Amino acid sequence: MKRKILIFGEGFIGERLSVSLDSYVSTKRINSFQDIEKEVARYSPKVIINCIGHTGRRNVDECELDKGGSLFSNTLVPIMLLEVCLRNKVKLVHISSGCIYHYDYVKDKPINEEKIPDFFELYYSRTKIYAERALGALSAKYRVLIVRPRIPLDDRPHPRNILTKLINYKEVIDIPNSVTYIPDFILSLQHLIKIDASGIYNVVNKGALRYPQLLDVYKKYVPAFKYKVISLKKLNLTRTNLVLSTKKLEKSGFKIRDIHEVLGECVQNYLKY
Repeated sequence: MKRKILIFGEGFIGERLSVSLDSYVSTKRINSFQDIEKEVARYSPKVIINCIGHTGRRNVDECELDKGGSLFSNTLVPIMLLEVCLRNKVKLVHISSGCIYHYDYVKDKPINEEKIPDFFELYYSRTKIYAERALGALSAKYRVLIVRPRIPLDDRPHPRNILTKLINYKEVIDIPNSVTYIPDFILSLQHLIKIDASGIYNVVNKGALRYPQLLDVYKKYVPAFKYKVISLKKLNLTRTNLVLSTKKLEKSGFKIRDIHEVLGECVQNYLKY
């Protein structure tokens, strides 16, 4: 059977999607508009999923050290992909980010997709905002879907998995945050593609996770593990902590699980690898 999906990007998300979706994966390094056109001509996809993104090898702070590479990968490549998709009548699914807002835990409700992004302190966030604003402007008229995962949590080890990171850090903050459980993310993306959804969707699990809650579940299975809670000030990093609304995703017909429902499943599967 001819596959209808072409994935650009072989990173954490791209690799996970390629295993779960009936798709082709482009291994070509994108340096120009023509590179994208050649790949589309080669595979003739009905849907393109853009998983290309520059997040730094260790963390997003490294985007500050490579502004040109970050801007190209996170902003210019999505715009070029959009133009190729428009010319070839292909649906574009762009993997954005939820780390693009300021958030006041006292005053603010979970952030919906209508709010304009306003977190510019991180260069990574700025480059993701640039792309989302450009693609979002056309999503009302064309088949452009923008999904916002945030803080990926997976049930298998990977350097990008927040569980892997926290186990290695052993010092964590205790602030509620929206988190995306990758097995649920894959199912929600399949749903949104199936219903031909367009526009922006927060794709996170319901509720908000405090990191100690996840590590306490991990400790149930690895009793020797120890961690320490530290203040955000001691962390001394520019970060956005926030909670996103899942109402739009749920109204589309997808039932997203609460983040606390998946923790046991996640840790048990993680420890099998």
